[in-house]
Amino acid sequence: MGNFEFANERSAARGEIRILRRDSEGHLTGIWRFKNLIVTVGKALQANRLIGVASAAVGWIALGTGVVAPAAGNTLLGTETHRGAAVATRITTTVANDTAQFAATFVFAAGFAITEAGLFNAAGAGAGDLLSRQTFAAINVVNLDALEVTWKIQY
Repeated sequence: MGNFEFANERSAARGEIRILRRDSEGHLTGIWRFKNLIVTVGKALQANRLIGVASAAVGWIALGTGVVAPAAGNTLLGTETHRGAAVATRITTTVANDTAQFAATFVFAAGFAITEAGLFNAAGAGAGDLLSRQTFAAINVVNLDALEVTWKIQY
């Protein structure tokens, strides 16, 4: 048997996070966009999902205040403060349905300086497998501010 080679095919997932901040009256007060890192356990999570492992379904976005840069070996956020269920859909970026999109809105009851985000396959804080993570300069929120987080993973 010969070596197995991929003939000029490159298929890599890449992600982007968009965060909108709105004040208590719903006015848009900030927009941020970041690329993300798909971590090692996230790659395994994607492979599990491809073969039908139901528990590998991603559907929760987490936010936190950790500041250590993302690394391939990450399994959790540095300091998770919030996690919410995301609405998951497929959208078209380059070809039909090539992008998984996750969206969640977080309304804050106190002030925070949010500096990290992650995409998970479980609801509980600190639970489940991390698909991707990113850190960024602080996005400051106060009581009744909302962050609308949209996470896209394109194939």
